[in-house]
Amino acid sequence: MDAPALLDFVQQEADGILVPAVGTVPGVREELLAPLVSQLKAQGALVISTIGTSQESADSQTIRDLALSNKRVGADIHHIGDGSYGCMPDPDNILALSLAVRGKRHTYFKMGQSVRR
Repeated sequence: MDAPALLDFVQQEADGILVPAVGTVPGVREELLAPLVSQLKAQGALVISTIGTSQESADSQTIRDLALSNKRVGADIHHIGDGSYGCMPDPDNILALSLAVRGKRHTYFKMGQSVRR
């Protein structure tokens, strides 16, 4: 991850910056990513942590661990890739990620809302 290049994207008016989720790419650790996320957010960018290297088909506990780690570094948006069943992640993993990041009340409220609100 090239911090100057990512910060330059923000200067070029990028609204969001994608970074690999902690633990999905060798060497991407919380202590490396947290300062970069802080810098990007200080410049006004949203930070999108991405699980896109087949871990989206891992067990739900692994997804929960990835989600909490990326919440600790300050990610604004959590992307879970589509490399599982039928070109979508296991629905249990989507739920595990949401429960870890938002909790039951908010997750179930969002699931129950109409798309026509």
